[in-house]
Amino acid sequence: MAKPVSIEVWNPNGKYRVISTKSMPGTRWINLLIEQDCRLEICTEKKTILSVEDIIALIGDKCDGVIGQLTEDWGETLFAALSKAGGKAFSNMAVGYNNVDVNAANKYGVAVGNTPGVLTETTAELAASLSLAAARRIVEADGFMRAGLYDGWLPHLFVGNLLKGQTVGVIGAGRIGSAYARMMVEGFKMNLIYFDLYQSTRLEKFVTAYGQFLKANGEQPVTWKRASSMSEVLQEADVISLHPVLDKTTYHLINKESLATMKKEAILINCSRGPVVDEVALVEHLKQNPMFRVGLDVFEDEPYMKPGLGEMKNAIVVPHIASASKWTREGMATLAALNVLGKIKGYPVWHDPNRVDPFLNENAPPPAASPSIVNAKALGLPVSKL
Repeated sequence: MAKPVSIEVWNPNGKYRVISTKSMPGTRWINLLIEQDCRLEICTEKKTILSVEDIIALIGDKCDGVIGQLTEDWGETLFAALSKAGGKAFSNMAVGYNNVDVNAANKYGVAVGNTPGVLTETTAELAASLSLAAARRIVEADGFMRAGLYDGWLPHLFVGNLLKGQTVGVIGAGRIGSAYARMMVEGFKMNLIYFDLYQSTRLEKFVTAYGQFLKANGEQPVTWKRASSMSEVLQEADVISLHPVLDKTTYHLINKESLATMKKEAILINCSRGPVVDEVALVEHLKQNPMFRVGLDVFEDEPYMKPGLGEMKNAIVVPHIASASKWTREGMATLAALNVLGKIKGYPVWHDPNRVDPFLNENAPPPAASPSIVNAKALGLPVSKL
Protein backbone atom coordinates (compact mmCIF):
# COMPACT_ATOMS: atom_id res chain seq x y z
CA MET A 1 0.00 0.00 0.00
CA ALA A 2 1.53 3.30 -1.10
CA LYS A 3 2.10 5.89 1.60
CA PRO A 4 -0.27 8.91 1.24
CA VAL A 5 1.27 12.05 -0.26
CA SER A 6 0.25 15.53 0.94
CA ILE A 7 -1.73 17.63 -1.53
CA GLU A 8 -3.49 20.96 -1.97
CA VAL A 9 -6.90 20.70 -3.70
CA TRP A 10 -8.51 23.23 -6.03
CA ASN A 11 -12.12 22.92 -7.22
CA PRO A 12 -12.83 19.71 -5.26
CA ASN A 13 -16.04 18.95 -7.17
CA GLY A 14 -14.48 19.18 -10.63
CA LYS A 15 -15.33 16.51 -13.20
CA TYR A 16 -11.75 15.79 -14.33
CA ARG A 17 -8.99 14.92 -11.86
CA VAL A 18 -5.61 16.48 -12.74
CA ILE A 19 -2.46 16.02 -10.67
CA SER A 20 0.51 18.40 -10.55
CA THR A 21 3.53 16.77 -8.94
CA LYS A 22 4.89 20.18 -7.96
CA SER A 23 3.61 23.64 -7.18
CA MET A 24 4.35 25.80 -10.23
CA PRO A 25 4.77 29.58 -10.66
CA GLY A 26 1.76 31.80 -11.29
CA THR A 27 -1.97 31.19 -10.95
CA ARG A 28 -3.17 31.34 -14.56
CA TRP A 29 -2.47 27.65 -15.13
CA ILE A 30 -4.58 26.82 -12.07
CA ASN A 31 -7.46 29.02 -13.20
CA LEU A 32 -7.43 27.61 -16.75
CA LEU A 33 -7.86 24.10 -15.35
CA ILE A 34 -10.54 24.81 -12.79
CA GLU A 35 -12.52 26.95 -15.27
CA GLN A 36 -12.75 23.82 -17.44
CA ASP A 37 -14.22 21.71 -14.61
CA CYS A 38 -10.97 20.13 -13.44
CA ARG A 39 -10.32 19.08 -9.87
CA LEU A 40 -6.67 20.04 -9.45
CA GLU A 41 -4.48 18.37 -6.84
CA ILE A 42 -1.05 19.92 -6.30
CA CYS A 43 1.51 17.86 -4.43
CA THR A 44 2.87 19.71 -1.39
CA GLU A 45 5.23 16.97 -0.22
CA LYS A 46 8.51 18.43 1.09
CA LYS A 47 10.67 16.55 -1.40
CA THR A 48 12.71 18.03 -4.21
CA ILE A 49 12.28 14.91 -6.34
CA LEU A 50 9.30 12.56 -6.04
CA SER A 51 9.87 8.82 -6.32
CA VAL A 52 7.91 6.55 -8.65
CA GLU A 53 6.06 5.26 -5.57
CA ASP A 54 5.12 8.80 -4.56
CA ILE A 55 3.68 9.52 -7.99
CA ILE A 56 1.75 6.25 -8.07
CA ALA A 57 0.19 7.26 -4.74
CA LEU A 58 -0.77 10.62 -6.25
CA ILE A 59 -2.31 9.02 -9.35
CA GLY A 60 -4.51 6.73 -7.27
CA ASP A 61 -7.48 4.89 -8.79
CA LYS A 62 -8.85 7.67 -11.00
CA CYS A 63 -6.72 10.29 -12.72
CA ASP A 64 -7.32 12.03 -16.04
CA GLY A 65 -3.92 13.66 -16.43
CA VAL A 66 -0.63 14.56 -14.75
CA ILE A 67 1.65 17.59 -14.97
CA GLY A 68 5.13 16.42 -14.01
CA GLN A 69 8.73 17.55 -13.84
CA LEU A 70 11.99 16.79 -15.65
CA THR A 71 13.43 15.21 -12.49
CA GLU A 72 10.88 12.38 -12.45
CA ASP A 73 11.26 8.94 -14.01
CA TRP A 74 8.32 8.57 -16.36
CA GLY A 75 8.63 5.05 -17.73
CA GLU A 76 6.61 1.85 -18.04
CA THR A 77 5.58 1.74 -14.37
CA LEU A 78 4.09 5.23 -14.22
CA PHE A 79 2.40 5.14 -17.61
CA ALA A 80 0.85 1.79 -16.72
CA ALA A 81 -0.45 3.27 -13.46
CA LEU A 82 -1.80 6.37 -15.19
CA SER A 83 -3.48 4.32 -17.89
CA LYS A 84 -5.04 1.99 -15.31
CA ALA A 85 -6.48 5.08 -13.57
CA GLY A 86 -8.04 6.21 -16.86
CA GLY A 87 -5.44 8.86 -17.64
CA LYS A 88 -4.58 9.79 -21.20
CA ALA A 89 -2.31 12.82 -20.73
CA PHE A 90 1.05 13.67 -19.18
CA SER A 91 3.05 16.84 -19.68
CA ASN A 92 6.55 17.73 -18.59
CA MET A 93 6.97 21.31 -17.40
CA ALA A 94 10.06 21.44 -19.62
CA VAL A 95 11.06 21.53 -23.25
CA GLY A 96 13.22 18.43 -22.80
CA TYR A 97 11.83 14.98 -22.08
CA ASN A 98 14.90 12.82 -21.49
CA ASN A 99 13.10 11.56 -18.38
CA VAL A 100 10.21 10.16 -20.41
CA ASP A 101 10.02 6.75 -22.10
CA VAL A 102 7.90 7.87 -25.05
CA ASN A 103 7.58 4.30 -26.34
CA ALA A 104 6.01 3.29 -23.02
CA ALA A 105 3.63 6.24 -23.29
CA ASN A 106 2.69 5.15 -26.82
CA LYS A 107 2.06 1.60 -25.57
CA TYR A 108 -0.48 2.89 -23.05
CA GLY A 109 -1.95 5.56 -25.32
CA VAL A 110 -0.79 8.47 -23.18
CA ALA A 111 -0.11 11.82 -24.86
CA VAL A 112 3.22 13.34 -23.76
CA GLY A 113 3.39 17.12 -23.66
CA ASN A 114 6.35 19.47 -23.36
CA THR A 115 6.79 23.25 -23.32
CA PRO A 116 8.94 24.61 -26.18
CA GLY A 117 8.58 28.09 -27.64
CA VAL A 118 8.73 29.89 -24.30
CA LEU A 119 12.33 29.30 -23.16
CA THR A 120 14.36 30.65 -26.08
CA GLU A 121 15.25 34.18 -24.99
CA THR A 122 15.42 33.31 -21.29
CA THR A 123 17.91 30.48 -21.84
CA ALA A 124 19.96 32.55 -24.28
CA GLU A 125 20.07 35.40 -21.75
CA LEU A 126 21.49 33.11 -19.05
CA ALA A 127 24.13 31.80 -21.46
CA ALA A 128 25.06 35.41 -22.25
CA SER A 129 25.10 36.25 -18.52
CA LEU A 130 27.44 33.35 -17.77
CA SER A 131 29.66 34.39 -20.68
CA LEU A 132 30.04 37.93 -19.36
CA ALA A 133 30.42 36.81 -15.74
CA ALA A 134 33.16 34.35 -16.72
CA ALA A 135 34.95 36.83 -18.99
CA ARG A 136 35.09 39.51 -16.29
CA ARG A 137 35.53 37.08 -13.35
CA ILE A 138 32.53 38.58 -11.59
CA VAL A 139 31.79 35.67 -9.25
CA GLU A 140 35.42 35.44 -8.14
CA ALA A 141 35.53 39.20 -7.54
CA ASP A 142 32.24 39.14 -5.63
CA GLY A 143 33.52 36.43 -3.27
CA PHE A 144 36.77 38.35 -2.78
CA MET A 145 34.88 41.52 -1.87
CA ARG A 146 32.49 39.76 0.53
CA ALA A 147 35.41 38.07 2.28
CA GLY A 148 36.83 41.47 3.18
CA LEU A 149 39.99 40.94 1.14
CA TYR A 150 39.82 44.17 -0.89
CA ASP A 151 42.52 46.60 0.29
CA GLY A 152 42.38 48.92 -2.72
CA TRP A 153 42.78 49.11 -6.48
CA LEU A 154 45.60 47.08 -8.01
CA PRO A 155 46.70 46.86 -11.68
CA HIS A 156 46.44 43.06 -11.81
CA LEU A 157 43.34 42.55 -9.66
CA PHE A 158 40.86 40.21 -11.42
CA VAL A 159 42.00 40.99 -14.93
CA GLY A 160 39.64 39.22 -17.32
CA ASN A 161 38.81 39.14 -21.02
CA LEU A 162 37.46 41.89 -23.28
CA LEU A 163 34.73 40.43 -25.48
CA LYS A 164 34.66 43.13 -28.16
CA GLY A 165 36.41 41.96 -31.31
CA GLN A 166 36.75 38.39 -30.02
CA THR A 167 35.11 35.36 -31.64
CA VAL A 168 32.04 33.72 -30.16
CA GLY A 169 31.49 30.10 -31.08
CA VAL A 170 28.09 28.41 -31.07
CA ILE A 171 27.61 24.66 -31.38
CA GLY A 172 23.96 24.11 -32.25
CA ALA A 173 22.47 27.18 -33.95
CA GLY A 174 18.82 26.38 -33.35
CA ARG A 175 16.45 28.84 -31.70
CA ILE A 176 18.40 29.19 -28.45
CA GLY A 177 21.85 29.05 -30.02
CA SER A 178 20.90 31.66 -32.60
CA ALA A 179 19.33 33.95 -29.99
CA TYR A 180 22.52 33.71 -27.91
CA ALA A 181 24.68 34.42 -30.97
CA ARG A 182 22.67 37.56 -31.82
CA MET A 183 23.03 38.82 -28.23
CA MET A 184 26.80 38.35 -28.24
CA VAL A 185 27.34 39.73 -31.75
CA GLU A 186 25.17 42.80 -31.33
CA GLY A 187 25.81 43.36 -27.63
CA PHE A 188 29.59 42.96 -27.67
CA LYS A 189 30.51 43.30 -31.37
CA MET A 190 31.92 39.78 -31.48
CA ASN A 191 32.60 37.79 -34.63
CA LEU A 192 30.71 34.52 -35.00
CA ILE A 193 31.70 30.99 -35.87
CA TYR A 194 28.99 28.35 -35.63
CA PHE A 195 28.42 24.69 -36.32
CA ASP A 196 25.06 23.16 -37.10
CA LEU A 197 23.94 20.36 -39.38
CA TYR A 198 21.63 22.90 -41.03
CA GLN A 199 22.61 26.30 -42.36
CA SER A 200 21.27 29.12 -40.18
CA THR A 201 20.44 31.55 -42.98
CA ARG A 202 18.56 34.01 -40.76
CA LEU A 203 21.48 34.21 -38.32
CA GLU A 204 23.95 34.74 -41.15
CA LYS A 205 21.80 37.52 -42.62
CA PHE A 206 21.57 39.17 -39.20
CA VAL A 207 25.35 39.21 -38.68
CA THR A 208 25.93 40.41 -42.26
CA ALA A 209 23.45 43.27 -41.83
CA TYR A 210 24.91 44.27 -38.46
CA GLY A 211 28.41 44.20 -39.94
CA GLN A 212 27.26 46.53 -42.72
CA PHE A 213 25.71 48.86 -40.14
CA LEU A 214 28.96 49.03 -38.16
CA LYS A 215 31.02 49.65 -41.32
CA ALA A 216 28.68 52.42 -42.42
CA ASN A 217 29.29 54.09 -39.07
CA GLY A 218 33.05 53.89 -39.33
CA GLU A 219 33.49 50.84 -37.06
CA GLN A 220 35.10 47.48 -37.63
CA PRO A 221 32.41 45.17 -39.09
CA VAL A 222 31.60 41.85 -37.46
CA THR A 223 31.89 38.64 -39.47
CA TRP A 224 30.38 35.14 -39.50
CA LYS A 225 31.63 31.73 -40.49
CA ARG A 226 29.85 28.39 -40.67
CA ALA A 227 32.31 25.76 -39.43
CA SER A 228 32.66 22.38 -41.09
CA SER A 229 32.93 20.59 -37.74
CA MET A 230 32.37 21.08 -34.01
CA SER A 231 36.10 20.78 -33.43
CA GLU A 232 36.71 23.78 -35.70
CA VAL A 233 34.54 25.93 -33.42
CA LEU A 234 36.35 24.70 -30.31
CA GLN A 235 39.75 25.52 -31.81
CA GLU A 236 38.95 29.00 -33.16
CA ALA A 237 36.51 30.61 -30.72
CA ASP A 238 37.34 32.65 -27.64
CA VAL A 239 33.92 32.04 -26.07
CA ILE A 240 32.05 28.81 -26.86
CA SER A 241 28.43 28.18 -25.96
CA LEU A 242 27.00 24.68 -26.30
CA HIS A 243 23.44 24.30 -27.61
CA PRO A 244 23.31 20.85 -29.26
CA VAL A 245 20.83 18.06 -28.79
CA LEU A 246 22.11 15.23 -26.60
CA ASP A 247 22.81 12.10 -28.63
CA LYS A 248 25.68 9.69 -29.22
CA THR A 249 27.50 12.28 -31.34
CA THR A 250 27.43 14.95 -28.62
CA TYR A 251 27.80 12.83 -25.46
CA HIS A 252 31.08 13.99 -23.87
CA LEU A 253 31.64 16.31 -26.81
CA ILE A 254 33.78 18.25 -24.35
CA ASN A 255 36.40 15.76 -23.18
CA LYS A 256 40.12 15.61 -22.46
CA GLU A 257 41.02 15.61 -26.15
CA SER A 258 38.70 18.40 -27.25
CA LEU A 259 39.62 20.59 -24.26
CA ALA A 260 43.27 20.30 -25.28
CA THR A 261 42.46 21.87 -28.67
CA MET A 262 40.83 24.96 -27.16
CA LYS A 263 42.56 28.25 -26.44
CA LYS A 264 44.18 28.45 -23.01
CA GLU A 265 42.06 31.48 -22.06
CA ALA A 266 38.85 30.30 -23.70
CA ILE A 267 35.47 30.47 -21.99
CA LEU A 268 33.09 27.50 -22.21
CA ILE A 269 29.36 27.81 -21.50
CA ASN A 270 26.86 24.96 -21.19
CA CYS A 271 23.13 25.60 -20.77
CA SER A 272 22.08 22.61 -22.88
CA ARG A 273 22.48 19.09 -21.44
CA GLY A 274 24.91 18.05 -18.71
CA PRO A 275 26.35 14.90 -20.38
CA VAL A 276 27.64 16.99 -23.29
CA VAL A 277 30.58 17.77 -20.95
CA ASP A 278 32.89 15.21 -19.36
CA GLU A 279 33.09 16.90 -15.95
CA VAL A 280 36.02 14.77 -14.72
CA ALA A 281 38.12 15.91 -17.68
CA LEU A 282 36.88 19.47 -17.24
CA VAL A 283 37.97 19.65 -13.58
CA GLU A 284 41.46 18.50 -14.53
CA HIS A 285 41.63 21.04 -17.36
CA LEU A 286 40.51 23.86 -15.05
CA LYS A 287 43.22 22.92 -12.57
CA GLN A 288 45.92 22.95 -15.22
CA ASN A 289 44.69 26.11 -16.99
CA PRO A 290 43.71 28.77 -14.42
CA MET A 291 42.77 31.33 -17.10
CA PHE A 292 40.40 28.88 -18.81
CA ARG A 293 36.93 29.57 -17.47
CA VAL A 294 33.60 27.82 -17.59
CA GLY A 295 29.96 28.62 -16.84
CA LEU A 296 27.65 25.64 -16.26
CA ASP A 297 23.90 25.53 -15.73
CA VAL A 298 23.56 21.76 -16.23
CA PHE A 299 25.54 18.77 -14.98
CA GLU A 300 26.18 15.14 -15.84
CA ASP A 301 24.60 13.66 -12.73
CA GLU A 302 22.17 16.31 -11.50
CA PRO A 303 21.77 17.38 -8.79
CA TYR A 304 25.40 16.39 -8.19
CA MET A 305 28.66 17.78 -9.55
CA LYS A 306 31.74 15.70 -10.14
CA PRO A 307 34.30 15.98 -7.29
CA GLY A 308 36.38 19.13 -7.36
CA LEU A 309 34.20 21.18 -9.72
CA GLY A 310 32.61 23.20 -6.92
CA GLU A 311 36.05 24.19 -5.59
CA MET A 312 37.35 25.60 -8.87
CA LYS A 313 37.52 29.40 -8.82
CA ASN A 314 37.53 29.50 -12.62
CA ALA A 315 34.15 27.74 -12.76
CA ILE A 316 30.76 29.39 -12.38
CA VAL A 317 28.11 26.83 -11.47
CA VAL A 318 24.38 27.60 -11.19
CA PRO A 319 21.52 25.17 -10.42
CA HIS A 320 19.74 24.63 -13.76
CA ILE A 321 18.14 28.09 -13.85
CA ALA A 322 18.28 28.85 -17.58
CA SER A 323 14.48 29.03 -17.80
CA ALA A 324 14.09 30.76 -14.43
CA SER A 325 12.57 34.06 -15.42
CA LYS A 326 9.13 34.80 -14.04
CA TRP A 327 7.53 35.14 -17.48
CA THR A 328 9.04 31.93 -18.79
CA ARG A 329 8.33 29.73 -15.80
CA GLU A 330 4.72 30.95 -15.60
CA GLY A 331 4.43 30.35 -19.34
CA MET A 332 5.83 26.83 -18.98
CA ALA A 333 3.25 26.08 -16.28
CA THR A 334 0.48 27.38 -18.52
CA LEU A 335 1.60 25.33 -21.53
CA ALA A 336 1.99 22.16 -19.47
CA ALA A 337 -1.50 22.58 -18.02
CA LEU A 338 -3.01 23.25 -21.45
CA ASN A 339 -1.31 20.16 -22.91
CA VAL A 340 -3.10 18.01 -20.34
CA LEU A 341 -6.37 19.93 -20.59
CA GLY A 342 -6.37 19.73 -24.39
CA LYS A 343 -6.09 15.95 -24.38
CA ILE A 344 -8.75 15.59 -21.67
CA LYS A 345 -11.16 17.78 -23.66
CA GLY A 346 -10.41 16.08 -26.97
CA TYR A 347 -8.83 19.14 -28.61
CA PRO A 348 -6.45 18.80 -31.56
CA VAL A 349 -2.71 19.46 -31.27
CA TRP A 350 -1.43 22.96 -32.09
CA HIS A 351 0.17 23.17 -35.53
CA ASP A 352 3.45 24.80 -34.43
CA PRO A 353 4.73 24.18 -30.87
CA ASN A 354 7.34 26.91 -31.25
CA ARG A 355 4.75 29.62 -31.89
CA VAL A 356 2.82 29.62 -28.66
CA ASP A 357 2.07 33.31 -28.12
CA PRO A 358 -1.72 32.77 -28.44
CA PHE A 359 -1.58 30.45 -25.41
CA LEU A 360 0.37 32.99 -23.35
CA ASN A 361 -1.85 36.01 -23.99
CA GLU A 362 -3.52 36.61 -20.63
CA ASN A 363 -6.09 38.97 -22.17
CA ALA A 364 -7.74 36.33 -24.34
CA PRO A 365 -8.86 32.73 -23.94
CA PRO A 366 -6.24 30.23 -25.18
CA PRO A 367 -6.87 28.33 -28.43
CA ALA A 368 -8.78 25.07 -28.12
CA ALA A 369 -5.68 22.95 -28.70
CA SER A 370 -2.82 21.20 -26.91
CA PRO A 371 0.26 23.43 -27.42
CA SER A 372 2.82 20.62 -27.87
CA ILE A 373 2.40 16.82 -27.84
CA VAL A 374 5.64 15.07 -28.77
CA ASN A 375 4.03 11.73 -29.65
CA ALA A 376 1.00 13.15 -31.46
CA LYS A 377 1.92 11.42 -34.72
CA ALA A 378 2.46 8.05 -33.04
CA LEU A 379 -0.94 8.31 -31.37
CA GLY A 380 -2.65 9.56 -34.53
CA LEU A 381 -3.87 12.76 -32.89
CA PRO A 382 -5.47 15.41 -35.11
CA VAL A 383 -3.60 18.68 -35.77
CA SER A 384 -5.26 22.08 -35.35
CA LYS A 385 -5.92 24.11 -38.49
CA LEU A 386 -6.26 27.35 -36.49
